[in-house]
Amino acid sequence: MQVREILARKRDGRVLDPRAIHELVAGIADGSVGDEQLGAFAMAVYLNGMEDAECVALTTAMRDSGRVLRWDEPALRGPVLDKHSTGGLGDVTSLLIAPILAACGAYVPMIAGRGLGHTGGTVDKLEAIPGYEVSPDSELFQRVVREQGCAIIGQTGELAPADRRLYAVRDVTATVESVPLIVASILSKKLAEGLDGLVLDVKTGNGAVMTDFEQARYLARRLTEVGTAAGVRTHVLLTDMSQPLADSAGNALEILEVIDCLRGRPRRESLTALSRELAVEALVTGGLAQDPNSAGKRVDEAVDSGRAAERFGAMVEALGGPADLVDAPERHLPAAPVVQAVHADRPGFVEFIDVRALGMAVVDLGGGRRKAEDRIDPAVGLTGLVQIGDEVDTDRPLARVHARSEADAERAAAAIREACRIGERPSERPPLVSERLIPGEN
Repeated sequence: MQVREILARKRDGRVLDPRAIHELVAGIADGSVGDEQLGAFAMAVYLNGMEDAECVALTTAMRDSGRVLRWDEPALRGPVLDKHSTGGLGDVTSLLIAPILAACGAYVPMIAGRGLGHTGGTVDKLEAIPGYEVSPDSELFQRVVREQGCAIIGQTGELAPADRRLYAVRDVTATVESVPLIVASILSKKLAEGLDGLVLDVKTGNGAVMTDFEQARYLARRLTEVGTAAGVRTHVLLTDMSQPLADSAGNALEILEVIDCLRGRPRRESLTALSRELAVEALVTGGLAQDPNSAGKRVDEAVDSGRAAERFGAMVEALGGPADLVDAPERHLPAAPVVQAVHADRPGFVEFIDVRALGMAVVDLGGGRRKAEDRIDPAVGLTGLVQIGDEVDTDRPLARVHARSEADAERAAAAIREACRIGERPSERPPLVSERLIPGEN
């Protein structure tokens, strides 16, 4: 079938058969489909949507456009699992969950992304660790997974190359929000890891990519259905991003918080609670636990015994980082020269937080990027972030700014005050997990 005919069918709202989709994706991967044709396809899908069978075909075709990892020679002693989040401020759950799952007997080949806009990227956080190799070759990546149980790296050109072209075109054609294209983009890269089970964290709230709850719920449902239909049991949790998830935001600062959590010194209950929920879901999905209760006991034991911290440290060392990072993180992680407390204009209770604005304050400090080519300062960011319902006064600040200069700190302080609305009475916090979607149950 000619590409023009495929585009015409989708333009007219007709259903594409799997063969046509695979032909189109092959052309995307080898460059024979031009950018203008790719833009037309993205817009046709944005306007007309896709049925589940089409979305499954698009996902598997994009997965198969590059290398798919194999784990059968030699055979692993446990399931291959992963977790993915749609992102938000202070979302370091991936860095906690990977070593926890490894300590519970799973293997986690986690391929993560960089931040853009107000959300931080897992790869950017890892690059705050001196020597850590976020782009190892496939042989080293797979060896670390086999030997240490987990490896977290950046996206590689070998996996789902068709997705890179399609995403770039979506970005410039205002079609990023298309749910079928989001589903195919997320799942194609994850399925290329050769997984047995996948847990996805879809966030909603003013700091999420999808701020509308019903839109986020629709995305979650499609991810569950398409991932499972594509051959990997996929569970999704719908979670809150109307307030910072962690105590900190900023690359080295978040690595410090991860290490604190793994060493049994958590700063923020919401971060450890959600990480536990997602790890529990992954263990059940992968068959390492029969039910959430037994899975929770395994997760708690992995952290309390120190085995999860050991797995994190072993992964860091195997990928070129300091061998003593977990024991002496301050020795290796960069620190900003200026630290300033930011107090509210008046005492009261936090009733609303513009999470996106806080994220952009971190970007403005140099801790994130507005354009893909921007350089990141790993030392800057925020700590002591408030949550909804917290009381603030002269003793309890809204946050602490870690900056390169006093001027940078003052600009960030003004943005933080603007982002936090103070009321006279405590406000109820939204639930951390609003829904759990499992194949065949929702």
